[in-house]
Amino acid sequence: MAAKRKTSSKKSKASSKKIMQTHAMEEKQQFEKTTLDQIWGDEGSSKYGTLNEEEYSSQIKAMNKSDLHSHAIKLGVLPVENRELLTNRLVREFKKHILSFKKPKQTTAQKPQDVSSKVKSILAQGR
Repeated sequence: MAAKRKTSSKKSKASSKKIMQTHAMEEKQQFEKTTLDQIWGDEGSSKYGTLNEEEYSSQIKAMNKSDLHSHAIKLGVLPVENRELLTNRLVREFKKHILSFKKPKQTTAQKPQDVSSKVKSILAQGR
């Protein structure tokens, strides 16, 4: 029989301080929508099949040269004979795609700053 593990019933102070809830609604969307496809519900995995860079890299490594060329043509990347160059281009395009789907939300709007009269006079000299 396996030995029983000892568990402590104490909660750490750090974990109790992290929890802060301001309203009952859960914030599900962490990123700002940048395309119409995102507004209509596309999560970005339709073009590449995944949003994980490691998984996509392993998919590319598993492809033979003709599959790699057809994949590049499908994505609009000009296929070249050098496999390493082509895989680097595909990964770079994949990263661009991911970044377009993960634009962070702006949390606070910047307020216009009051400009001093000295700065206004300097800027008015160019008129």
